[in-house]
Amino acid sequence: MDIKQVAQDLIPALGGKANIASAAHCATRLRLVLVDDAKASKEKIEAVEGVKGCFANAGQMQIIFGTGLVNKVHAEFLEATGLDQVSKSELTNKATEKLNPVQRLARTLSNIFVPIIPAIVSAGLLMGLLGMMKTYGWVDSSSALVVMLDMFSSAAFIILPVLIGFTAAREFGGNPYLGAVIGGILTHPALTNAWGVAGGYDTMNFFGIDVAMIGYQGTVFPVMLTVWFMSTVEKWLHKKVPNSLDLIITPFVTVIVTGFMALLIIGPAGRALGDGISWLLDVVYTHAGFVAGALFGGSYSMIVITGVHHSFHAIEAGLLANPEIGINFLLPIWSMANIAQGGACFAVALKTRDAKVKAVAIPAGVSCMLGITEAAIFGINLRFGKPFVAALIGGALGGAYVVAAHVGMTAVGLTGLPGTAIVAPESMIHYIIGMLIAFGGAFVVSSLTLPSEAINGKPATA
Repeated sequence: MDIKQVAQDLIPALGGKANIASAAHCATRLRLVLVDDAKASKEKIEAVEGVKGCFANAGQMQIIFGTGLVNKVHAEFLEATGLDQVSKSELTNKATEKLNPVQRLARTLSNIFVPIIPAIVSAGLLMGLLGMMKTYGWVDSSSALVVMLDMFSSAAFIILPVLIGFTAAREFGGNPYLGAVIGGILTHPALTNAWGVAGGYDTMNFFGIDVAMIGYQGTVFPVMLTVWFMSTVEKWLHKKVPNSLDLIITPFVTVIVTGFMALLIIGPAGRALGDGISWLLDVVYTHAGFVAGALFGGSYSMIVITGVHHSFHAIEAGLLANPEIGINFLLPIWSMANIAQGGACFAVALKTRDAKVKAVAIPAGVSCMLGITEAAIFGINLRFGKPFVAALIGGALGGAYVVAAHVGMTAVGLTGLPGTAIVAPESMIHYIIGMLIAFGGAFVVSSLTLPSEAINGKPATA
């Protein structure tokens, strides 16, 4: 492969040098911000040697090359275009300016929650292990091992406001450590634990206002809203307070003002918002589960294309933290949609005679089984049209089943085969059946409807 020629071929496909604002790369993709996305030709880009697919998302044009190759292409691309090298964060900031309000909100929530997913996943895995130990009687439920594992698994949810406070402040432009302090205020030991409210709680009279002494352990929206307010106050004070006093006055005033607002107004309002969303989803899940599962499972991949799906982490964390729900019933639905994309992709790999298409379809299908669908969606299924529709159908079938079977998961972030690690023990068999339904449904529909163009490696439409 002539890397220099690859870089040269990309330029006209992207609308020319004048249409390319900046370029960066991640492990597998060349990431570009274009002046006018409409001037780029997806078909011409995908025809360039070495390109395994491309898609526009979150204000960026992302071209899939694969590990190793993308580094070489990026270096030649910068030389060919005369662009300066920028970091992924700088590129993201430029791309964000092009997003609409809904996409910006999704991006903000993603930036807040993605960094703390490892903590929630580890807690969910521990909860799953603990549930299996109790369900199958592997150890005495009163043993020190169970007590310690229970502490380990619940810690991330108890201090969730502290974790969110840190990442939210960083996203909103505030001091992350002050954000963590606000999270600490909302989970202070002086407040009754949020999961122990049923046993009663105290109130205090603050200048005639009764304030409930209830903590915000495990909650999401109260701390996010409060830290947004905190960051606004802090940035305003930085502008007004003299430099010589800024280090002392700004954090002092910020914490006091924000602390009062958190306990008196924002915290209760945020709790009501989170509880309202969880209640609404629970009602839909309980009374229209089968239909809702089919609708969510069938539409999730379309939501992934927009990037808005990242905002669902906040809702899922709220479900887990809600003492009346305590289970993530949304993630199994998303998992079925991801598995279905893999089924449709493998159908293309089986039927195509084009070596380039097969070389992309097989690893992309495997990636779907592990919960990563972008390569399959943008590199194969959307490219040929009908496989993407088949995946939507498979996702709807699998989603309907897992909801009807009341499948639940104990964390966020893991789907597909890795998701088996966080499935509630009593739901495991139904989760596996759901994956078989989603995969099989998408595979069969894709195989039966696959256009002849796919065999020759030519794009088609639905």
